[in-house]
Amino acid sequence: MTERPKTPLLDTIRRPADMKSLSDRQLTQLAHELRSETVSAVSVTGGHLGAGLGVVELTVALHAVFDTPRDKIIWDVGHQCYPHKILTERRDRIRTLRMKDGLSGFTKRSESPYDPFGAAHSSTSISAALGFAVARDLGGVVAEGLGDAIAVIGDGSMSAGMAYEAMNNAGHLKKRLIVILNDNEMSIAPPVGAMSAYLSRLYAEEPFQDFAAAAKGAVSLLPGPFREGAKRAKEILKGMAMGGTLFEQLGFSYIGPIDGHDMDVLLPLLRTVKARATGPILIHALTKKGKGYAPAEAARDKGHATAKFNLVTGEQKKTPSNAPSYTRVFAESLIQEAAEDDKICAITAAMPDGTGLNLFAERYPSRCFDVGIAEQHGVTFSAALAAGGMKPFCTMYSTFLQRGYDQVVHDVAIQRLPVRFAIDRAGLVGADGATHAGAFDIAYLSNLPGFVVMAAADEAELKHMVATAAAHDAGPIAFRFPRGDGTGVEMPARGIPLEIGKGRIISKGGRVAILSFGTRLSEVEKAAEALVARGITPTIADARFAKPLDRDLILDLAADHEALITIEEGAIGGFGSHVAQLLAEEGVFDHGLKYRSMVLPDIFIDQASPEDMYAVARMNASDIEAKVLDVLGVARIGEARA
Repeated sequence: MTERPKTPLLDTIRRPADMKSLSDRQLTQLAHELRSETVSAVSVTGGHLGAGLGVVELTVALHAVFDTPRDKIIWDVGHQCYPHKILTERRDRIRTLRMKDGLSGFTKRSESPYDPFGAAHSSTSISAALGFAVARDLGGVVAEGLGDAIAVIGDGSMSAGMAYEAMNNAGHLKKRLIVILNDNEMSIAPPVGAMSAYLSRLYAEEPFQDFAAAAKGAVSLLPGPFREGAKRAKEILKGMAMGGTLFEQLGFSYIGPIDGHDMDVLLPLLRTVKARATGPILIHALTKKGKGYAPAEAARDKGHATAKFNLVTGEQKKTPSNAPSYTRVFAESLIQEAAEDDKICAITAAMPDGTGLNLFAERYPSRCFDVGIAEQHGVTFSAALAAGGMKPFCTMYSTFLQRGYDQVVHDVAIQRLPVRFAIDRAGLVGADGATHAGAFDIAYLSNLPGFVVMAAADEAELKHMVATAAAHDAGPIAFRFPRGDGTGVEMPARGIPLEIGKGRIISKGGRVAILSFGTRLSEVEKAAEALVARGITPTIADARFAKPLDRDLILDLAADHEALITIEEGAIGGFGSHVAQLLAEEGVFDHGLKYRSMVLPDIFIDQASPEDMYAVARMNASDIEAKVLDVLGVARIGEARA
């Protein structure tokens, strides 16, 4: 069903300034229409649905009250920014979300002046908002001007230490700053930890009725009619003095909890805050993820991330596959290993479903730990588990593990602790774009002394690498695998530990050797088929290990071929650089070897299909074929050799 919803009021709004003449009743109607348009758009594109539906009223109220883009609204993570994009001159492109040359699924500075700060990872918004507030007060100059700074941060993001570092600093500086805690009791997975329990108590306890005592908090911000006891004032004041203790100790005035879907609460409150606030203030808004769309409300993840879906039923249109996903292969392999070793445990940072550890948790709940959005803690927690005699699998997306890099170095590598790093979303990931592309882990792990770094060429190899990590106790070990489905290879019944630092020959040929690290191996094999038709049969090898390198394999390939090409789904400075270092130190280049390294280009690649992204990176089969022909000096028909 592709018929678009009727949105007569929304049709008159191109930019937030167009909302200034609307009555509160019209703004409420606008929110209803905005919700319908958001659901309709995401049904066509797929994407992050639930978070945006949870902030529709808040989005309308913020843009109606504040003056964007002069006032800066900073959406933490950015999952919830689709309604914001519709209201900020991008409705005509909203059905290009997450597509090649289309709108980003997150906030993005280069896309619009209404996106003052790009975000796709969590817990950065308060730091950024404080930066804008200080820049404003120091006379900073930007094209749109600098007004208020408003951070909208979810309760899940509040489990990260960075949010409290920012609040502590903001409370000390006492700058005018507005933080809206969007508390929906649900980030991607149900939030965990003491902070979640604390927020739950704020609206479970008895409402605070003593207005005189409440005046010690933020009640003085409210206009006279509210202080005199209007019905809405009671709702706004609910829990104000009782619940805000933690935030007030950090230097924030606290208002809440309030109903984040009630425009009759949001609009007067935001207007009052805009008119009266002097220092940092936190508004605690209760919202419902997936609000207003029954299939999202009923879903376990509240419609967090969806494929294209049927607008009426909510049924997602997922392409069937004959091969299991890499994530599922990892999870099932880990469960299989854990069945025979009660020391194996698993750690994730707020991504149990995304990493497959929800399956592990069902089988071994006492050995599975979701630490929340706290990657730094997760890595050090894993390090101490290893020091305590356990076998921890620290399971994170490549780009999320970046957040715990100092802990990887200081707490794991230097202490030579056998933490097993399972790195999901390696390589280019498609619609999530540059912010989630696992481009750097090969380089940032391979340069650490004592680390073992592996990459699976296919799903069977991944199973063997899980077994290898489980058996490895000599120090830290990591293995990486991509998003999406495997290649359909025959799967072994059990993973068999690999010999550390040993690759494998896939097929033997002559003249040129292609040494693959990771899942580009399938593209290498496609390229080889095309090359054979030209009379060139390359040797194909799977490195398996970026560290330690298989020195014998690499030196033999260099000795037996006139050219050697490496390929990896990682940035400059990774596997190919280590191979080049080995060849240089061994004097191989002194004797005329032609060496090339195919890596991700030194750019951030915008969202598109994975195939299109790898085309930009020039790493598909046709690109590999062209690289071989070029290094061998073979001209292609219709092309002049350079």
